[in-house]
This record gives sequence, C-alpha cells and structure tokens, in this order.
Amino acid sequence: MDDRIIVYREMTLPDIEQVYAIECASFTQPWSVESLVGEVVENDVACYFVAECEGRIVGYAGEWVMYDESHMTNIAVIPEFRRSGVATRLILSLMRAASVKGAKRMTLEVREFNFGAQALYASLSFTKVGIRKKYYSDTGENAFILWNDDINATLAENSDKL
Repeated sequence: MDDRIIVYREMTLPDIEQVYAIECASFTQPWSVESLVGEVVENDVACYFVAECEGRIVGYAGEWVMYDESHMTNIAVIPEFRRSGVATRLILSLMRAASVKGAKRMTLEVREFNFGAQALYASLSFTKVGIRKKYYSDTGENAFILWNDDINATLAENSDKL
C-alpha cells in the first residue's frame, strides 16, 4: 500500500451509507441498511469497526460478543485496499474490543472456496473445527466453522499491527 493513513475506529450511524455500499459491492446477498442500523443502534452485543482513509470508509468488520466468546459476523474491504493489511487490522480491532469485554475466543464462518480469506484467518490462528452444509443460500456452498481459542495470544503476537 502507499503512505496514506488508515484510521480504525468504531462504526457510527453516519458510516452506514458507505458501509452499505461496500456490503453491496462485496456480497451477492448483502445485509440491508436496516440490519446495519440495527446492529449499531439496537444490538447490545454487537461491535463494529471501520477502516477510514481520507474520509472514505475502505473496510468494515463486525462481531457479537457474548459471555467469553466473540462471533465475527461480517467483514469486507474495497478492492483497492485488499491484501494491504486492512482486514487483518480490522479483525485485530474486533479481537481487542472482544477481549476488553471479557471474550477469550472468537469464531466465524468462511466459504469453503474463499481461499484468500481462509489464509488470512489461518495467519491469525483460526483453525477449522466443522462444516455447515449448504450454509450460503446464494450458491449452496458449505461454510467452514473456524475458531481462535486464544485471542489474547493472537493480539500479543500481532501487537506491531495495532
């Protein structure tokens, strides 16, 4: 990437329009604006972060933190910022927020043929523990269930990226 500064911060209501545009550009079945607003305004267990560069949202990620676990709900980065560390830093931001709330581990689902995402998650100590058959209704694709059982260790290993 170049020398542009990217700021990672919690998502706010004014971010929803740009986040929704990223959602629509990234997924065949995007979350609705109403769903995103509900996550930010009404869902007490939800936590969302955005990556912002020069006033433009270039990526976002969300999670639900319940008890000692976090479930990453979604993540997307615009094409020009992919493979530049934005997704890694967004996930680490989620992990840090989850850890502050008492979570020790994190889970997520990933498409079985999304090899790029699987490599990213493996680099952050996620391991495959199961499969959800035909989880993605748009393609019938299976989802791999991944877990990171020690997000604090992952945060320590990646402290230079925070």
